[in-house]
Amino acid sequence: MRSAANALEVDQLSRVFDVSAPWLTRMIDRKPKRYLRAVQDVTFVVERGKCLALVGESGCGKSTVARLVTGLYRPSEGAIVFGPSSDGRPMEAQMIFQDPHASLNPRWRVGDIIAEPIREFGLREGNDAINGRVAELLRTVGLSADDTKRFPHEFSGGQRQRISIARALASEPEFLVCDEPTSALDVSVQAQILNLMRKLQDELGLTYLFISHNLAVVRHMADRIAVMYLGRIVESGETEALFANPQHPYTQLLLQTIPDVTSPNRDRQMMGGEPPSPLDPPKGCAFHPRCPVASEICRSVAPDVRQRQGGGSIACHMAPID
Repeated sequence: MRSAANALEVDQLSRVFDVSAPWLTRMIDRKPKRYLRAVQDVTFVVERGKCLALVGESGCGKSTVARLVTGLYRPSEGAIVFGPSSDGRPMEAQMIFQDPHASLNPRWRVGDIIAEPIREFGLREGNDAINGRVAELLRTVGLSADDTKRFPHEFSGGQRQRISIARALASEPEFLVCDEPTSALDVSVQAQILNLMRKLQDELGLTYLFISHNLAVVRHMADRIAVMYLGRIVESGETEALFANPQHPYTQLLLQTIPDVTSPNRDRQMMGGEPPSPLDPPKGCAFHPRCPVASEICRSVAPDVRQRQGGGSIACHMAPID
């Protein structure tokens, strides 16, 4: 799987959390330890200069993958390998968080927030050079150089997300992990931020791992899509191929939920039930309790990942075979 064309290679990645009650409580109640497998055997690559989107319902493990890739969590199993950057060093990753209000220090001025990684990494020498770089970054994301003196609470949600993007770019990364970067914003502001991210990708040669539950947003941003369900990737492929011919029942149901004012699908089949608890996942295929085409094998045997028709991968007993 290793290739110089890949910015990131993730192989058989898993993460298990210990969610047991305190020791004394377990001794009194005579209960064993409990473990939550948030991510299981996840494998994907992100090509240099491209955007891979991880999509799925809340709780499917998308954000856990993002935190594993950026080093906020340690993997329980598997490997995460970054390709070399343009100067030959290991590629650096930065993260754009979901809530710009919570991810920015409310006690720091914007100039200090953006300047911090520049100072810590020694990317500029002297206050004049650092301040000049901060002003340049603010202009890059569509803000004013005078905004350095203001605090985060003085900005709108969209402006705060622009500040978060400027901070992520301050350390001059080539890889950005974007964890639901527009979900806390109004629809009109979402479009502005997405267009900005596409513009920066083209101008700076950035690579994105884009986390989202909004498939309309994903179609605008991603070159490839990986669909997650209960900690596993169940289908992946080129964006337009996946939208044109979704083969996993879960992917099909997700795509049916995208609103379309020109061709409303009022007779669509609604997704039934709630996602099962990752503390007690069902046997066989994890999606079978909600799947409209599940058979007996789905209830007893977990599907292997195999080649998807038209390229990509799929984990489903009922999918067509090449």
